[in-house]
Parts: sequence; C-alpha cells; structure tokens
Amino acid sequence: MTGQANPRDGVIFVATGAGYLDLAQQAAQSLRDTNPGLPVDVFTDLLDNPGNAIFDQVHPVPSSHPRVKLECFSKARFDRVLFLDCDVLVLAPLGDIFDLTDRFPLSIAHDVRRRSELIKKGHGAQTPYAFPQMNSGVMVYRNDAEMAAFFSEWKRRYDASGEARDQITLKDLLWESDLRFYVLPPEFNLRRVTELEAWEPLDAVPTIVHSHRLLQHLRGQGERVTDLQRLRELELEALAEEWAADGDDAPWSPLK
Repeated sequence: MTGQANPRDGVIFVATGAGYLDLAQQAAQSLRDTNPGLPVDVFTDLLDNPGNAIFDQVHPVPSSHPRVKLECFSKARFDRVLFLDCDVLVLAPLGDIFDLTDRFPLSIAHDVRRRSELIKKGHGAQTPYAFPQMNSGVMVYRNDAEMAAFFSEWKRRYDASGEARDQITLKDLLWESDLRFYVLPPEFNLRRVTELEAWEPLDAVPTIVHSHRLLQHLRGQGERVTDLQRLRELELEALAEEWAADGDDAPWSPLK
C-alpha cells in the first residue's frame, strides 16, 4: 500500500465482511486498470486481508452501524472524493469528474426502477414523481464542513426512520435542504449494460457499471458475475421475465 499522504482527489470504498471486501478489491482493480495513479482507499473491518494490497490506504470502519458508510464519507483523506459501492466495475478513465466539486458539493445519479413504490418512497417528505430517489452507490463530493454536516444529518434521519435503505431518507434530505447538487449522467452510474445497445458512438463513454448482479452470489441468488457479457445475458433474461409477469399493468409497452 503506497501513495501520497494527502492527495487532492481520490476514491473510497466501504466494505465490511469478507464477501464485500472481495468485491471492493475487484472493483479497485478495475479502477487501477483504467485510472492508473488515482489513489484509492478502503474502509473495512478486515484490515489485514491480503487482498488489501490493491488499496493505497486501509482505514478501520468507525463502528458496526448497518450503514457505516454514512460515518466514513467525511473521514476520507481526500479533498474531492468519489465514493463507489463495492458492486461496480470501472470501464474507462474518470476524466475531469472531480472538477464537479468546484461548483457542486455533491454529484449523484437518479436511481432506476423509478415507477416502483420502492424507489418512489420517501420517509416524511412528499416529492413529485420527477424527483425520485438518488442512487447513493456512486457519489462525487467535496470533503468540507458543509458536506460533513449533510452526511451527519443523513445519518441522523436514517437512524430515526427505521428504514433499511438509506436512499429513502436521502431523498427527503435533498428535497428539503439547500444543498446544491448535480445529477450525474448515466454513464457514471450505469445500472443496465443493455442500455449500451441503444447508444450511438457519440452518445457517451460508459465509465462506471453499477449492478446488483455483481453481488448476487453473496445473497444466494446465483453464480458470481465478473464480466459485462454475463451481466447482459442476465439482464435480458430478467427483462423478458418482468414483461411477462408485469407487462399488462405497465402504462407503456416496448416497441416491436
């Protein structure tokens, strides 16, 4: 584990338990392959895991909180931070993504499945359909006092809510706060690799794939998936199954 003591920009993962740490190491390797020289740290409860050599620095998680990431964000050693969930693959250089923090304290992408009650749900605030939950698995943020206060309030609301998912209280907080935030374009939090089949060459550069199927083996939901081709196959299977099961209730239908 090497690297500068306090570089300006860097990436953090938060991974507790052997399975999630293994995923974080896989994700970090994809980051190394595409963004050589970019510092990457992990917060974990398994400090001596041999695979941690992929990281520049390894930090202990401060507690056993079920969403301990909320306590780790402001403890990052970088001024401009990219937080990544463990179930990601980085496919391309990140470019100037950190420069977003010069104008916006937080940049984050919309969640998918926005028509579902799961994603429309808030805790206390009633928001328009066009203001859905944000996906907290890819976030670029300015590591300053304003964001430390924001993360502290997010944790406070999460603890008080009794909800399992942190996106629910994040949605309320973003709606009610005065924080300036930017919505990332989908290539920086690509939840469906099948979307790429509709993209033309000049549309975008797929940069970060973020798929729950990369961790399905930890949930007993299938084999371990490590590549885009297998992700595509599983997504196509799920797409067919969902339309067969729920298509009659959908307010639209796919083009033939």
